[in-house]
Amino acid sequence: MTTFTHINSHGEANMVDVSNKQDSVREARAEAIVTMSQETLQMILKGDHHKGDVFATARIAGIQAAKRTWELIPLCHPLLLSKVEVNITPISESNQVRIESLCKLSGKTGVEMEALTAASVAALTIYDMCKAVQKDMVIETVRLLEKSGGKSGHFKVEA
Repeated sequence: MTTFTHINSHGEANMVDVSNKQDSVREARAEAIVTMSQETLQMILKGDHHKGDVFATARIAGIQAAKRTWELIPLCHPLLLSKVEVNITPISESNQVRIESLCKLSGKTGVEMEALTAASVAALTIYDMCKAVQKDMVIETVRLLEKSGGKSGHFKVEA
């Protein structure tokens, strides 16, 4: 059975010591889905939103969030990310927006939390920018899609 890495021998939460781990290239992808009305999605796609480019703002927010994950999640290590990418794809058939993030570095610890934070904050930014138009949007399916590198190896969500 796998043990929780952030719990010490006394049952207390602690930051994991990674100083003796070898650096390796680590990468993670995550996604979030925002469901909204057809009218809200069309307003975004036409560029008619009075606050400006919703997707560009969400993309920047996601990138910033990934870089600051260690300040948001108590036991995360500060990381020198070498790449953060946030892609936003409208899905008109279902009135959804799919956000996919990618985080990468060469280091001693993984970037799953950074990828999840990037996707989550991008989704929250879309909600924030559009809440005056629609308050019942739904953020869902925030999940890790894939990770590679490190001792635990490769993980990928089944299609």
